[in-house]
Amino acid sequence: MIRSARVRALLALAVIAVSLYIACTVPVRLGLDLRGGTQIVLETRSTPTIHAGREATDRTLEVLRGRVDALGVAEPTLVRSGGNRIIVELPGVRDPEEAAAVLGRTAQLTFHPVLGAGDRGDRREDARDLVLPDEAGRPLRLAEDSALTGEDVKGAAARFDQETAAGWHVTLDFDRAGRDRWARLTGEAACQPVGDPTRRVAIVLDDRVISAPQIDPSVSCGTGIPGGSTRITGSFDDAEARELALLINGGALPVPVETVEQHTVGPTLGARAITASAWAAAIGTGLTSLFIIGVYRLMGFLAAVALLCHGLISYAALAALGATLTLPGLAGFALAIGMAVDANVLVFERAREEYTARRRPSTRSALTAGFRNAFSAIADSNVTTLIAAVLLFFLASGPVRGFGVTLGIGVVASMVSALGVTRALADHAVSRPWVRRRPGVTGIATAGRVRGLLVGRGPNLMRRPRRWLAASAAVLVLASAGIAVRGLQFGIDFTGGRLLEYTTGVAVDPERARADLADAGVAQAVVQSSGDTGLTVRTEALTDTEAATVTRTVGALGDGADKVRDELIGPSLGEELRRNALIALAVALGAQLLYLAARFRWLFGTAAVSALAHDVLILVGVFAWLGKPVDGVFLAALLTVVGYSVNDSVVVFDRIRELRRRDAGGPLPDLARHAILQTLPRTVNTGMGAALILAALAVLGGESLTDFALALLIGLAVGTYSSVFTAVPVAIELDRRGRPRHPARRTRDADHKGVAGPTR
Repeated sequence: MIRSARVRALLALAVIAVSLYIACTVPVRLGLDLRGGTQIVLETRSTPTIHAGREATDRTLEVLRGRVDALGVAEPTLVRSGGNRIIVELPGVRDPEEAAAVLGRTAQLTFHPVLGAGDRGDRREDARDLVLPDEAGRPLRLAEDSALTGEDVKGAAARFDQETAAGWHVTLDFDRAGRDRWARLTGEAACQPVGDPTRRVAIVLDDRVISAPQIDPSVSCGTGIPGGSTRITGSFDDAEARELALLINGGALPVPVETVEQHTVGPTLGARAITASAWAAAIGTGLTSLFIIGVYRLMGFLAAVALLCHGLISYAALAALGATLTLPGLAGFALAIGMAVDANVLVFERAREEYTARRRPSTRSALTAGFRNAFSAIADSNVTTLIAAVLLFFLASGPVRGFGVTLGIGVVASMVSALGVTRALADHAVSRPWVRRRPGVTGIATAGRVRGLLVGRGPNLMRRPRRWLAASAAVLVLASAGIAVRGLQFGIDFTGGRLLEYTTGVAVDPERARADLADAGVAQAVVQSSGDTGLTVRTEALTDTEAATVTRTVGALGDGADKVRDELIGPSLGEELRRNALIALAVALGAQLLYLAARFRWLFGTAAVSALAHDVLILVGVFAWLGKPVDGVFLAALLTVVGYSVNDSVVVFDRIRELRRRDAGGPLPDLARHAILQTLPRTVNTGMGAALILAALAVLGGESLTDFALALLIGLAVGTYSSVFTAVPVAIELDRRGRPRHPARRTRDADHKGVAGPTR
């Protein structure tokens, strides 16, 4: 036991030391709202076959979004401006010219049979042939019609050949149709003599032969290369190979694009808003720490220290992974610190149960039992959240993928801080002689006020579960009525709007401009500096009168304003991003259901996911009734509720599972009643810890975070309610419907007649 405690302490110390080193040496990348970045304006060009209209520009924007994600730029902003322009804002990009070059590549990848050697200087010899130089500069005559295109490629990856040290290459994996075409193309080339130019296959990117390999003599004529994969070789360095793989994976642009503008832009939020949000996060974290210290005394103080370590580990992980931190991400980061209290509260409440029930003779043994008994609930609740985070990262894109990274980091850091740091500190503390002589100082030697009140009264909350279901249904109907009657007020992130850009006489503070525009009746405007004396204003759709109001307001602040751009813009959260987010969310819910079904039972998994859907619908309905905008910040809040909503339900179901092991034949309503009474102190204390930090964000965080914190407060309240009064009644009702009725009725009749067993 002593040896394992020392090992845990050394591991915890090592994690903290590494995190501290990373935090001091690797800076975190800040998003556009906190730091600003580079703005690139691209313009689509028509081709002889495709007109560069709005539809083609929207398709081009989605391809560019995939390329930006592959460039490693998290939380970018991409919007269509006018009919054929795309504004790309990249936070923290060090080489904007290189980024513009990659974004502007059309990436038309084709595979051609080689018809023979060409004449140097000729481009075309007839209507069906194409003459291009190979990678060595020797002209080749190619069939103009390609045998395969980039659409036949399933994936591409840059790799280094470590066995032969031949350098970097790009591997291609074809889809089902491409596999057959590739085998046919290489099979026809293999029928030609070895060394003949016609035994080569040309791989062309944007009318340039990047590789024209000879088919190996081992390839049979007519059979070709099976397996559906090949490699592009050449004089690639690592950057060129990765760029080529990026372009192939991102797909070809429907139409060519040209860079027309490139300049720096300032943050969308002013310094005062950022400072206010940071103060709110600090005060909220301090209030949460004081609350947990007041409830759990010495153990609470050690948990507060572990929370600071949790923040350090999370920050270091963000820096090490190169994730981008935006203002909603900063708020989510602070919220994760508040939610990390949950694992500590679970442990301390289980330790209180062990000590006050006199099952453990000392606080040290009670604490050890608390960690052991709480582990399954901590693991299950965090694994379900981690499943959602991983699927959001792999299936979604843009800010939703960035949220998956932040959520996953928060979950892992919470596990490390609670099961590593807190346990190491707690084991050391309860081993001190002065602590053993004063068990009351630990905070686990007393039942606590909430537990004492519940034990004294012992209410049967599940006596009539259908009444709770009726109450939940009534709230759902009310929320749905808000969506149907008031409708959802989608923000500029979803609907698009109008972009106004000005050149002013003097530099204008974006925060002051935002405040003056709000006073003038133009709310929810996104204002940022552009260049030295430029200012851009993105708003919802405006009338000409409202646009003139914006111009007058900016001119009054900037000693005159010349309008240089006035265009309609598309949504920054495009249709494909929204579709990918919904798919990722649906798959995450399905994966959570499967995990909970495997760990518990189908009825528990179904009940937990039902409660989650209940929470999401109510949150959306409340925002509809309040007329609050549904934008990217609300999406982040909604995903946070999804990530943490299932935790409370898992804790209750874990206790029901434990009680069922002791009393296998006990009715589920009775087991649920005892489980709720035993876990309710944890639910109340965890909710209070999170509510304190959210209240600080709502009151002190400024206008930019008010709606975000309000959404999370609503989600927290509804989630706390649904874990007890929605998920558990649903499980009881499903269990009741799944049990056979007639045998139960015969048993009750036999008991009523006093028959002890079956009669002859």
